[in-house]
Amino acid sequence: MYKLLLCWRYLRTRHIALASLVSVTLGVATMIVVNAVMAGFTGEMQQRLHGILSDVVFESRSLTGFYDPDWHMAQIREVAGPYIETMTATVHVPAMLSFRYGDSYVTRPVQLVGVPESASEYAGDFTKYLQHPANRRQMSFTLRDSGYDAVDHQAEENAARRPQMEQAGWRYRRLRAAQEKARQRFEPTSAMAAEPEASETASQDPFAAQQPQGTMFDPATEQHTGLVLGIALSSYRMPDGGEHFLVLPGDDAKLTFPTAGTPPEAISDEFTVVDLYESKMSEYDSQLVFVPLRKLQIDRGMIDPQSGIGYVTAIQIKLKQDADLNLVRDKLRAAFRPELYGIFTWRDKQGPLLAAVDMESGILNVLLFLIIAVAGFGILAIFFMIVVEKTRDIGILKSLGASNRGTMGIFLSYGLSLGTVGSGAGMALGLIFVAYINPLADLVGKVTGHEIFDPSIYYFYRIPTRVYPFTVAWIVTGAIAIAVLASILPARRAASLNPVEALRYE
Repeated sequence: MYKLLLCWRYLRTRHIALASLVSVTLGVATMIVVNAVMAGFTGEMQQRLHGILSDVVFESRSLTGFYDPDWHMAQIREVAGPYIETMTATVHVPAMLSFRYGDSYVTRPVQLVGVPESASEYAGDFTKYLQHPANRRQMSFTLRDSGYDAVDHQAEENAARRPQMEQAGWRYRRLRAAQEKARQRFEPTSAMAAEPEASETASQDPFAAQQPQGTMFDPATEQHTGLVLGIALSSYRMPDGGEHFLVLPGDDAKLTFPTAGTPPEAISDEFTVVDLYESKMSEYDSQLVFVPLRKLQIDRGMIDPQSGIGYVTAIQIKLKQDADLNLVRDKLRAAFRPELYGIFTWRDKQGPLLAAVDMESGILNVLLFLIIAVAGFGILAIFFMIVVEKTRDIGILKSLGASNRGTMGIFLSYGLSLGTVGSGAGMALGLIFVAYINPLADLVGKVTGHEIFDPSIYYFYRIPTRVYPFTVAWIVTGAIAIAVLASILPARRAASLNPVEALRYE
């Protein structure tokens, strides 16, 4: 009992201990906040990376692909069937995208992805990032009448509006067709004057009509094969955070890509943009273009003319909830020839990025833990000072029968109390800060006049946070352990004092 009484007395009378208590509190709170924000950003990033990459990717090492995807999927099921939920055959090929903007043409390199006509079968979260609500429920490569999101559906109420998207759809397509007809009507003289050079002009115009003779394509009532475009390919952000669209659903675009023959040849085809894809990962939003799988196979010559069976370049594999990604990957690698097939998990595909994020989190935790270590050295210095000041008191206690273990317990209890109270206060402060981090960021932004978390930079409208109980537990436990460890040396010093020499101490 005397150990607790003396410990409580030292806590009440030693105001300098408050400094160590505050250091532990701030250190624990900072670590909890930083880990919650880092976990939030990492979770959002992984979710969006995983949105386009399925759990396991089974891909050809050649752009010509491999024959008969159904046979390959049957073989994959024989090897890892109990772990597999669904599979999707796809074609991935580099391409060039061209579209008209005003009187000029925009050309950009893209990654062309052929997905099943019903893209809801895609073994990933492709559809949830589309801009039309109906396409998010049931994807279609047919242009919608209207109803495209004029506000980012992934954002909250403070998201900037996209007024151009209100026009997207068939109404916009008919308007563009009427404008094109009017433009041609007012330029007949120049067209006739250029008649001798018509073939040369057509070769320079990537949108020159390539319809079979005897047919007439009416863009006001017809569309080409549907195409889904990454939103960063079709728009750019303005300084005020808004977006300006160069191309909208309803516009036509031309894709140029290599055939699957040997040697490959470049071919072009026209498509109609039917929706936009926005994962908020610039790597995807600025590169990916989705088209129907069968159309891409036909254009590239990936259909066997005798059997009608196609070639694909990859099979996307979605696993069941608790399946081990690495186990399935290793099983498939052992069953298929490595010189023909590459088999990767989605984490393997993004290994360098995920490793960099993990390393950054680890370094931050080490640096922040030094704050608590500084508090531990403060506790060490304070306790040594108390031992020196209370040498005579310690001598009296020991002469009255206090044991070495009891004397040591006074200071260990003191350190444990400081660590427990400081860690508890830090945990409460950190969790409250995490819970209200976005309102606090908005308040600081209003006071300073500068937005703390700019969506135009981070592509998130709110600061993402995730609190893991295990992380909070090890932070609190580590802080308490540092406080107790810092009190061991002073406690041993007090326990080793000779009562006679302690009573004579001046």
